[in-house]
Amino acid sequence: MMPRDVNPHGTIFGGVILSYIDQAGAIGARREVAQAGGPLPFLVTVAINRVEFRQPVLVGDVVRFLTRLVRIGRTSITMQVSVEADRGKQTLHVTEAELVYVGIDPASPDRRPVPLLNPKSENL
Repeated sequence: MMPRDVNPHGTIFGGVILSYIDQAGAIGARREVAQAGGPLPFLVTVAINRVEFRQPVLVGDVVRFLTRLVRIGRTSITMQVSVEADRGKQTLHVTEAELVYVGIDPASPDRRPVPLLNPKSENL
């Protein structure tokens, strides 16, 4: 992490970490849909469930965002994102969150949800 993201307390802003959690979850979700046989989706975030920061993140920490599939529904996908910070010889568990994304058609005027998987691949 770099100095530009530091708050007045000398730690990285929680909102910056939340942004990275959202990005990591979306990247992991796209990968999971593709591996399940669906086309690469256009995803929007609809929920971030409970984020509790257990450790501060400091300038110089190397932060890792680990994603895990929780479930794929017809139009939504839920991902678990765990956050770790490498600080010297320590690896600290910073936080985790469960995020829900919905696939949409960005070209449609109402951006309605669309199926993530083809009907044939939904039985996987």
